[in-house]
Amino acid sequence: MSADNAVNAENAADIFRRGLRRIDLRRIDLRRLSRVALLGSNGHSRGRLPGAIEHLIKVHRTRHPEAGRDEVETLRRAYVLAESSHRGQTRKSGEPYITHPLAVTLILAELGAETTTLTASLLHDTVEDTEVTLDQVRLGFGEEVSYLVDGVTKLEKVDYGAAAEPETFRKMLVATGDDVRVMSIKLADRLHNMRTLGVMRPEKQARIAKVTRDVLIPLAERLGVQALKSELEDLVFAILHPEEHAGTRVMIEIAAARPDPLAAVAEDLRDVLREAGITAEVGIRPRHTVSVHRLMLKRGVTELGGCDFGRLLVLVDEDADCYAVLGELHTCFTPVIAEFKDFIAAPKFNLYQSLHTAVADRHGRVAEVLVRTRRMHRVAEAGVIALGNPHASEAPQGAETAVADGEGGDGWADPDPTQPGWLARLLEWQRSAPDPDTFWTALRDDLAQDREITVFTRQDGDASGTLRLPAGASCVDAAYAVHGEAGHACLGARVNGRLAPLSTRLRDGDALQLLMDDAAGTTPDPEGPDPEWLEHATTPAARIAITGWLALHPGGAGEDRPAAAPAARPAPATGSAPDAEPVAVTDLPDATVRLARCCTPVPPDRVTGFVIRGGTVAVHREGCPAGSRMAASGRAAVPVRWRDGTPSGNFRATVLAEALGRPRLLADLTEVIAGQGIGIVAAAVEPPQEHRVRHTYTVELPAPQALADLMRAMRSVPGVYDVYRAQPAVVASRP
Repeated sequence: MSADNAVNAENAADIFRRGLRRIDLRRIDLRRLSRVALLGSNGHSRGRLPGAIEHLIKVHRTRHPEAGRDEVETLRRAYVLAESSHRGQTRKSGEPYITHPLAVTLILAELGAETTTLTASLLHDTVEDTEVTLDQVRLGFGEEVSYLVDGVTKLEKVDYGAAAEPETFRKMLVATGDDVRVMSIKLADRLHNMRTLGVMRPEKQARIAKVTRDVLIPLAERLGVQALKSELEDLVFAILHPEEHAGTRVMIEIAAARPDPLAAVAEDLRDVLREAGITAEVGIRPRHTVSVHRLMLKRGVTELGGCDFGRLLVLVDEDADCYAVLGELHTCFTPVIAEFKDFIAAPKFNLYQSLHTAVADRHGRVAEVLVRTRRMHRVAEAGVIALGNPHASEAPQGAETAVADGEGGDGWADPDPTQPGWLARLLEWQRSAPDPDTFWTALRDDLAQDREITVFTRQDGDASGTLRLPAGASCVDAAYAVHGEAGHACLGARVNGRLAPLSTRLRDGDALQLLMDDAAGTTPDPEGPDPEWLEHATTPAARIAITGWLALHPGGAGEDRPAAAPAARPAPATGSAPDAEPVAVTDLPDATVRLARCCTPVPPDRVTGFVIRGGTVAVHREGCPAGSRMAASGRAAVPVRWRDGTPSGNFRATVLAEALGRPRLLADLTEVIAGQGIGIVAAAVEPPQEHRVRHTYTVELPAPQALADLMRAMRSVPGVYDVYRAQPAVVASRP
C-alpha cells in the first residue's frame, strides 16, 4: 500500500473511531469516507482490502487477542461478500451502502463483540436488500451467522402491510430469545441509522425517533448496553425536543470551557488511595446530554454546578477493592449517605454492578463517585455484547476474558445472563397477543417499566425461587407470571406471611405465596378471573390472559361471585348422646363433670375446672376467656384431668376456617365435614372483606382424634388457607 493510501486509510479509521464517540457523522466528508472504504485513496484496491476493514480487524484483535487467522479470514470474506452484493447501492445521503454495515460492525467491535457477531453484522442487510440468499450465507459462514442474519432481516411490507414493523420486532424478539446477539446487531444498526437520520424528512425522523425511544432504548437498557443506550437517548432527544436539547448542550459547552472542579476532587482521591495502598484508576466520566437534562428536572433547577456535569469513576481489579475504596471515600471525605447504593451485592436485572456514592471534600464540593472493577465496567458499557457466544459450552466469553485479564472473574450475578428473566416473560406473553396492534401496544407498555423488583415465591410455605417483575406489579401479575394462563385459578395470596388481596402492589424483597384452586381444570365450567382484575394487572402477560378469558366468557366470573356471602343457616344437629362415662374427672367427691360449651375442650387439650351451680365442675381449655373471668373474680380453680384410656362418647368442638370467597365454598366445606362422619351443630359465615371470608362450625366429634382429621380435610378444600380451633363466634352456652 502506498504512503498516501495508508494515510487515507488511517483517516478513514479515525473517522469511524470518532463516530463511535458520538461525533455526528453529518459533519464529516461521508463521500470521502465511502471512497476510501471501498477503493483506497487512489480509486482502486490494488489487490488489498480497504483501510476501514483493516481497522475493523485491528480493533477486533485488540479486544480479542486470541482471535486467530481463521477468524480474521472469515471477517475478510464477509466484507468481500457484503461489498460486492451492495455494490451500486447508495444510502439516502449519497454514500455507498457498504459504509453502513461497516459502521455497524465497527460499533460492535469497539464494544468487544466476538467474530460470529461481527460476521453477521457485516452481512446483516444482504438477504434483505440484495440477491444473496439465506442458504448462501449458511453455506459460506455457518448456521449461527445465518440465524443472526435472519433474525435481523425485516419482513416485507408487501406481505404484511401496516403490520410489517410490529411483526418484524416480534420476529426479532423471538430470535433474541434463542440468541441475544440478534438484538445486539439491531441496536448497533439503529444507532448508525440515527446518527445519519438528518437526510430524512422531519416527519420520518420523528416517527423513527419515537420507535427508538419506546422500544429500542428500553431494550438497550434491559440488555445492559449503556454505551449504545446513552447515545441513542441523546440522538432521540435532539430530534423530539430540539429546543431543550440545544439549551442543555449550550450549558454543557459553557461548563466545559471552565476549569473542571471534579479534577481537583479526583486528584485528592488519587492521593488518598495511593496512601492507602489501593491500586486504582480514577477518572472523570462526563454526563451525556440527556443525563444532564434529567438531573436538572430531578432537582427542579435551570442551572447546575460545576461538579454536576460528570462523575468520578474508580476502576480496580477485585471486588474486595471496591469496598476498600468505599471505606477510604467515606473516611477521608464527608459521605452523602442518601446517595449510596450497592449494585455489587445486589446487581441490577441487566447485569449492571457498581458502587454508587457521593462525597463532599473539604471545600464543600460534592462529587458523585462510581466504583467498580474493570470487568464490571466492561459489562456496564457493553452488557450482553461482552458475554460473547451464548451457546458456548463453557462460561460466557466475557467471563473467560475477565479471568484471563486478572480482572475478577468470580462469576456472574445471573446463572444464565444471556437469558434474562424479563425476556423470558416477554416471549411468553407475546405468544398470546392475538394481533399486531395488541402486541405493539403491549410491547411498549412492557418496556415502559423502567425498573424491576425481586419477589421470593413460596409454595406450601417453603421457599421455591425468585420472581422478577416490573415495579408496581400486583399479586395478579405474579399469578400469571408464575402460572401463565393457569393464573386464572388464583384464589388469593399471602405477602410476607399475611393474607393480602390480589390488588396488593408488591415491593422489592417481598415473600409471596400464591393460593391456587387445585380443582381448576377438573370441572366442565371452570371459574375464571374477575373483570376487576384488569384494574390490578400491569403486565401484558396478565392483561392479555385476562382479556382473552373474559372475551370467551361474556359477563366474566364476577356475576357468579356474590358481593357478600349470606350467613349460613345452622345445619341440622345430629344430637348429642349422653356420655356413657365421663371423659374428664376431678378429685372432688361426687362432683358431676361437664365440658364447657364456650371453648369445647377435647382431649388432649390442657384444661382446668371451676365449680358452678349445683356443684357441677365445668371443664375449660386453658386460656378460655370465660375461665379467665371466673379466675379473676376470685373463683378457685379445681384440678381436672382427662380419663385414662380412650374415651368414648361425643365431643363438641368449634373450628374456624378462613378462606377466599368463591361460589359453593359453604357447600364444599359442609360436604367435607359430613364426609368425615361428623355432625354440624351450628355454622355461621361472616360477610367477606376484601374477598376474604370466615366460616365458624361447631361440630360433634365421635372421638377426640377425629378433630385433627377433620381440620386436615377442611384445609384441603380449594380456597381455604387456614383452619384452627376458635371460640364460637355466634353463641356461647352458659356452662
